[in-house]
Amino acid sequence: MENNTTILGIDPGTNIMGYGLIKTGGKGPLLVDFGCVEMQRFNDHYEKLRCIFDRTLQLIDEYNPVALAIESQFYGNNVQSMLKLGRAQGSAISAALYRSVPVFEYAPRKIKQAITGYGNASKEQIAGFLQKIMKFNTVPEKLDATDGLAVALCHFYQQGKLPTSGKYKGWHEFLKKNPERLA
Repeated sequence: MENNTTILGIDPGTNIMGYGLIKTGGKGPLLVDFGCVEMQRFNDHYEKLRCIFDRTLQLIDEYNPVALAIESQFYGNNVQSMLKLGRAQGSAISAALYRSVPVFEYAPRKIKQAITGYGNASKEQIAGFLQKIMKFNTVPEKLDATDGLAVALCHFYQQGKLPTSGKYKGWHEFLKKNPERLA
């Protein structure tokens, strides 16, 4: 991945889709934008899917990312919820493929591990780490936005731009090896 390229990260959802955009720079990733697409106003599930597709296309057309990084589904007990989430994910992926943007999928645990060093980190912990790493002032009310940003940053780390050590014996060891991530 070259410098000055943009990565779009998406945390898919049927009510709220979080997104984040980072630019690769000489000194590491730079925050471009992050936010949420709220779809509670739509009663029809298919309208939500259209909204996800359209907004993803808008983000791609506006920022011209070289990659779409998206959070994969995780196993859940509610099959209907997983089906809806899979459709939401598919709508965002379809938009990227429609614009010939390569898609990369990451498991929730992998994303949390890449950002915090801990695969079971909470949304609040991820937001706190991202605030420190990406240097933004206020954590958004809807943490789906920071989740989308986390997916983009995870993809950046997976491309080998910044070292991410694999296993840690605890928070103390992780923070000792990654002092810049201390929130």
